[in-house]
Formats: sequence, structure tokens, C-alpha cells
Amino acid sequence: METPKQLSPDMPNAHLHELFVDELRDILGAERQMLKGFKKMASKVTNTNLKRALDNHYSQTEHQIERLIETFKSIGLSARSKKCVAMRGLLEEADEIMDNFDSGHVLDAALISIAQKIEHYEIASYGCLLTYARLMEHNRAEELLNETLIEEKAADVKLTEIAMAEVNVLV
Repeated sequence: METPKQLSPDMPNAHLHELFVDELRDILGAERQMLKGFKKMASKVTNTNLKRALDNHYSQTEHQIERLIETFKSIGLSARSKKCVAMRGLLEEADEIMDNFDSGHVLDAALISIAQKIEHYEIASYGCLLTYARLMEHNRAEELLNETLIEEKAADVKLTEIAMAEVNVLV
């Protein structure tokens, strides 16, 4: 494993460093995997606002990946990702949903469900990473991770709003 510039014996909570780096690599891989998945999901939805939300989150994810690369740099490492097993499973579930449901409101509702499962995974991941960064006093990493965490929570809220106002109820 690379040795970062900021890793020193007097760094607070240095025991978390290896875990922090591993989790950063995992979420970077997850975000890259998710780009492909959300593109495919957006192509299947019929609700205009849901499609717009997925397309917007796709663009936001590109910026989040850039932020993760900057996070790695802020702790003196080059950005490397690893395959995220959890995201692979979530995207396999999305594929299964798209295969099992015809287009329309039910598919849109099912895709909101899987998109929110993905958001919740990301919220949990970024929340843990933010905590580790804070405990190790990686201030720049903390700022970057917090910005992404806020975006992920907002995306989840947006999906709930679309579900409750337009997709899950027929008026």
C-alpha cells in the first residue's frame, strides 16, 4: 500500500488509515460502476421528472468522482478504485427489475426503489468516510466527503418526492 504524506505516528486515530483508504477505493469503484447503472436505468423510465433526476444525478456523480480523486490527493495518495461488491449486487438487482417489469409506473416505482437502495449505500459509505476523516483530522478530505454526503442525501429526498407525488400514486 502507498504511504501517504499525512500518515505519521502522531496523526490522531492513525489506526483507521488503512480502513479509510480501502473504503475510499471501494466508494470510488462504486461511483464508477453506478455511472453505467444509472445511465441504463434512466433509459428505461417513463416519468419525465424521474428521468431528469437520474440524469442530473449522473452528472453529479461525475463531479463526485472528481471530488474523490481530490480526496485521495489531499491525503497524499493517487486515486485507485476497486470493484465494489455491494454496488455490483445492487446493479444486478436493477437489471433483474428491468427484466421483470414492463415499462410504466410499476417499473418507475421499482427503479426508484433500487435507486434509493443505491443512495442509502452511498450515504452510509460517505458517512463512515466522513467520520474517519474527521477523527484523523484530514480536514480537506472531510470537506470534500461532506459535500458529497449532502448531495447523496438530497438525491434520496428527491427520489422520495417523485415517488410520492407522481409515480407511486396514480391521480
